[in-house]
Amino acid sequence: MIQLSELKTGESLPEVSLSPVTRLDLIKYAGASGDFNPIHTIDAEAEHAGLPGIIAHGMWTMGNLAKLFTPYLEEGFIKEYTIRFKGMVFIGDVVTLNATLKDTQDQELTFDVAAVNQDGRDVLKGTVVFSAELPEL
Repeated sequence: MIQLSELKTGESLPEVSLSPVTRLDLIKYAGASGDFNPIHTIDAEAEHAGLPGIIAHGMWTMGNLAKLFTPYLEEGFIKEYTIRFKGMVFIGDVVTLNATLKDTQDQELTFDVAAVNQDGRDVLKGTVVFSAELPEL
């Protein structure tokens, strides 16, 4: 596995593809997060809200995006995490997560991050600042 300190601007972390989204994924996330909005778990409620079907919680997608950095937590930590939701994630979607190094300053690496569905559409875009300096405890 590559060390983050070895990355050069423009290089990317290995992509992570999530399994197709299931209703059970969203039910589990609702329980863990406390977000029981029925558009995330009940077809009729999602349709009543004008959606073609239930949609994943935006924060479910955002939380999964952090998986890109999990292998590197011995090197540092996510210092800042800024995203913008760009599209909806539906049951059956396969979401691919990616991060490209945009800038390095001192011990901070800034990445452009995105989550893209199986049709190549962005569902989330943002920036992660990874501090390659472990905090003192």
